[in-house]
Amino acid sequence: MNLDALTPIFVSTVVAATPLIYAALGELVTEKAGVLNLGVEGMMLVGAVVGFIVGLSSGSLVLGYLAAACAGVALSLVFGFLTITLQANQVATGLALTLFGAGLSAFVGRSYAGQPIDGAGPLHIPLLSDIPVIGPLLFSFNLLVYGSIALYFAVQWFLNRSHAGLKLRAIGEAPSVSHAIGHPVLKTRYFAVMFGGACSGIAGAYLSTALTPMWVEGMSSGRGWIALALVVFATWKPLRVLLGAYLFGGVTVLQLYAQGFGLHVPSEFLSMLPYLATIVVLVIICRDPKTILLNQPASLGKAFHPDA
Repeated sequence: MNLDALTPIFVSTVVAATPLIYAALGELVTEKAGVLNLGVEGMMLVGAVVGFIVGLSSGSLVLGYLAAACAGVALSLVFGFLTITLQANQVATGLALTLFGAGLSAFVGRSYAGQPIDGAGPLHIPLLSDIPVIGPLLFSFNLLVYGSIALYFAVQWFLNRSHAGLKLRAIGEAPSVSHAIGHPVLKTRYFAVMFGGACSGIAGAYLSTALTPMWVEGMSSGRGWIALALVVFATWKPLRVLLGAYLFGGVTVLQLYAQGFGLHVPSEFLSMLPYLATIVVLVIICRDPKTILLNQPASLGKAFHPDA
């Protein structure tokens, strides 16, 4: 196997990992505030269909991504109202949000199924894109791929270097103490949930306008659940989310290239590889509870009300 054969595999891995990075980093910030939103899959599907429809109708993918982010925020606000304001069970509400998002996206997108769209193509960066080997490896992606890297650095800086990020982490660890010293717990949690919704919406729009430039019902194919697993896999660390996303992206791409390399493996087994890898990784990590509890926000999934 030479370098020319490895280059498309590397590029495909990065492209496949991009929606996982957006969704997982958004969920990471949400969970750092102490809120567990299992509705990532539903928000991704709604973002995918809204981004596709707006992008196709307006001819502008930028408007499509903005609309997808807004759609994700709208769904996340429904989740936030039920769980933060009304203190509904976060697990049950998140599961309901996924089911609602799947049904809503199928209904809204039924007349657009199978229609193609001019997807987000790779950027051509003068001089850099023309460098042998390095150019195709590093400078042959669309803008959202580079945006996912920028999002990682932004989240890393926000959580570890900014005053607002430190307050958000404090709220995720001890909301009662944070409230006692004057931190706006509910407001911060709302913003965290909205950020997670926006990221999930963009992740979904990436699927329908870049990865597979068309709308297909249920096209997220469980990526929202993989993103949720990534947060646990990364033990709530942004860098590990990034690396884990590329790992799962590589496993996803493997099913496309394995048979081309002469591996006589049933296609059904290759299709289940990403989900099998998710289960295996979670089982390995959860063998040592201390590994999870070390970085898990102490109030994750627990309702809080200032008057309680």
